[in-house]
Amino acid sequence: MARLVRHEKTGPYRIDPADFPKDGKAMWICGCGLSSTMPYCDKSHNFCRTEQPGRLYRYDPVSKQVIEEREDPHAAPAAAAEHPEAPLPPPDAMH
Repeated sequence: MARLVRHEKTGPYRIDPADFPKDGKAMWICGCGLSSTMPYCDKSHNFCRTEQPGRLYRYDPVSKQVIEEREDPHAAPAAAAEHPEAPLPPPDAMH
């Protein structure tokens, strides 16, 4: 599974230690590239839950709906796709 994400920022996101939660709760950084609150997760990854291995997805930046889906010419071999490096936690565990 892969998605095309338009990144218009030309530099890194700064995460200042003052922004870290002082209550000891976890902080979630976007990993899907669809968040509207970069670099922080806004749960937009829920739109990616139905993606299929070997496919490439492009999303509308406002509605987060799939606007293009096609075969991914750079997809990893099927065996690698069956064993992702780190599974996502269940949706109710995310923030």
